[in-house]
Amino acid sequence: MRLLHTMLRVGDLQRSIDFYTRVLGMRVLRQSENSEYKYSLAFIGYSDESKGAVIELTYNWGVSCYELGTAYGHIALGVDDVTSTCDRIRKAGGNVTRDPGPVKGGTTIIAFVEDPDGYKIELIENKQATEGLGN
Repeated sequence: MRLLHTMLRVGDLQRSIDFYTRVLGMRVLRQSENSEYKYSLAFIGYSDESKGAVIELTYNWGVSCYELGTAYGHIALGVDDVTSTCDRIRKAGGNVTRDPGPVKGGTTIIAFVEDPDGYKIELIENKQATEGLGN
């Protein structure tokens, strides 16, 4: 077994595609529409779906926002340098909600950004990404 994708419901598909591709550097892997059930999908990621997990953006026609709930946490992305990544995200118009720094109670360098629908995305330095956040 392997992880295939994580699905996020979004209020504006093109706005979300723009954020994940332009701001975070992912690419659109495939898109589809279902007119019978009134939804559109976009699968985005850094590599082909056969090589790694991706994000499925789901737009239900006519729904512009969702309650995110309290169970959802975040998506985590490994980056080479959290600080320079946050600088690039800010310059591209992205929202950094937690500046780079060590995780509480540890030394792993992290930061958080937020997508246009309010979903949290954690940035973790690649050299520490597999060590666990308590280190």
